[in-house]
Amino acid sequence: MMYADAIAEVYDLIYQGKGKDYAAEAAELEALARARRPHARTLLDVACGTGLHLRHLAGLFDDVGGIELAPDMLSIAQQRNPGAALHLGDMRTFDLGHRYDVITCMFSSVGHLATTAELDATLARFAAHLSPGGVAIVEPWWFPETFTPGYVGASLVEVDGRTISRVSHSVREGSATRITVHYLVASSGGGVRHFDESHLITLFERSDYERAFARAGFTTEYLTPGPSGRGLFVGVHP
Repeated sequence: MMYADAIAEVYDLIYQGKGKDYAAEAAELEALARARRPHARTLLDVACGTGLHLRHLAGLFDDVGGIELAPDMLSIAQQRNPGAALHLGDMRTFDLGHRYDVITCMFSSVGHLATTAELDATLARFAAHLSPGGVAIVEPWWFPETFTPGYVGASLVEVDGRTISRVSHSVREGSATRITVHYLVASSGGGVRHFDESHLITLFERSDYERAFARAGFTTEYLTPGPSGRGLFVGVHP
């Protein structure tokens, strides 16, 4: 099993090596938010990970903050975004006592919720932290009908004197995706290390997301393709 600090070590390098354009995605999030709330000033990124989206969003909004459940990821995000208010917290239960104009939740992080009740609780927390007319933008995981069972993903990155190989295999497990990921990290001084991890990501129906948004009081659109091809839910709270 891959240790948490090792995950954080290679996380950014893998996605940047695959060409993920965090600056472009941040600009897209800003455009979607301002189309619905033109004078938005403040933003909270829920499940902010290592803070790469926040680094670019900080240049687009006056005040940004973040919530992250994994301490190792949060530590990197804090180093990367020293001016942002970042908090260790769970998207289902967080309570910051503060409201924002925009809340984002990217990388299909909501897929790690196990049930529709947890999805409801999360959207209720988003609503509680939005100012009137605020906007929530959520990137979902695949829907049951769009998921590809047996999908194999692979990438190879050479950066900072290291060669990192990542191979993943995804299968259907009940109402969720089981993703098994293997990493090889090689360097001249450290030799070759092998890590693996496994994730269970819920295959919520599109209607599950829409009902959760509606129960939290949002008027919601589902827009495609989104940054990863899985679309984006964009909700406006009264």
